[in-house]
Amino acid sequence: MTEAFWKFCWRGFGGLLLVLAGAGARADIDLVFGVYAADHPSTVARQFRPLLDRVQTALSQRMGQPVRIRIEVAASYEEGIVGLRAGKVAFARLGPASYVVAKQGQPDLRLLAMETSNGEKTFLGAIVVRANSPIHKIEDLKGHAFAFGDEYSTIGRYLAQHLLLRNGVAARDLSHYAYLGRHDAVGEAVASGRFDAGALKQGTVKQLAAQGKKLHPLAIFRNITKPWVAHPSMPEPLFQALGESLLAQKDEQVFEQLALDGTNGFAPAEDAEFDPIRTAMKRNAEFFR
Repeated sequence: MTEAFWKFCWRGFGGLLLVLAGAGARADIDLVFGVYAADHPSTVARQFRPLLDRVQTALSQRMGQPVRIRIEVAASYEEGIVGLRAGKVAFARLGPASYVVAKQGQPDLRLLAMETSNGEKTFLGAIVVRANSPIHKIEDLKGHAFAFGDEYSTIGRYLAQHLLLRNGVAARDLSHYAYLGRHDAVGEAVASGRFDAGALKQGTVKQLAAQGKKLHPLAIFRNITKPWVAHPSMPEPLFQALGESLLAQKDEQVFEQLALDGTNGFAPAEDAEFDPIRTAMKRNAEFFR
């Protein structure tokens, strides 16, 4: 009797391929993990490799056949969203706002898990100025230049603009502003004096401080942690096994190598947990009035 089995190969826009083979055969499961370059692409790939190696091993055991996970680093948030929706990647790590946007375009996307920091499903973002800046509170930003992150960034755009607006600062009050893409680019632009202030995640502030680029936090705010999301064409057995493999990761050293937002584990995720982000995004137009 023949036995059907899956061989998953994600290349270009090809998506998910289902292959049948003879009795007793086993094929490798090849998956592409997508992540966008919130920091330098080579840094991102290096950070995620140890964790993905652990997930790869756990998933191989659960599926009863070898699994290989390749990393695809998208150049921008938008490219990362498009890649997941189109099936260029099997699963991806998205920011909360990017997940909301991706879900709007592909409602069948499924949550595998979300990151945790000391058991919490939140981490910190910051609005920063140079260490010797005369700007001491958010209201002082009027008439100054502001660096935002990517246009799809939760911290680098939506939550930062929401916080500015709540403190009486709208787009028209700034001398000028720009979207610089990556968090590290924002921090470096502020540290160098090209911009007076900027929004980025606190983990990147610490990384830049270690490089001698001193930034002062003008305001600290909380953001929901990042979801890991699967393309809807992923079969249920693989989806379940991958989610379980993520939730099983407990190695502190592996998470320390990530050096991202204090992440040290995973927890189950529900779509409703992202409703506060949806609210901030819906109100975003007020910042530009």
